[in-house]
Amino acid sequence: MARKVFVEVTAKFDTEGKIIPLSLLWEDGTIYEINRVLDVRRAASLKAGGIGIRYTIRIDNKQSYLYFEEPKWFVEAKE
Repeated sequence: MARKVFVEVTAKFDTEGKIIPLSLLWEDGTIYEINRVLDVRRAASLKAGGIGIRYTIRIDNKQSYLYFEEPKWFVEAKE
């Protein structure tokens, strides 16, 4: 099972109230710019547990999931 890594996220709120994540701060202090948001939907993290809004994102041509489980953001990381 993967573990939840809670991350700091810089996001933009548009005029319709949608949240658009722009970058995330990894636990080692590295800032990753989110190149693109590919999908947004309510979903469960089957690997790390929890449920929230799942953002399918692209960082450096790699696809990943970013979860917003109010009031925190997390990603799944290998143990």
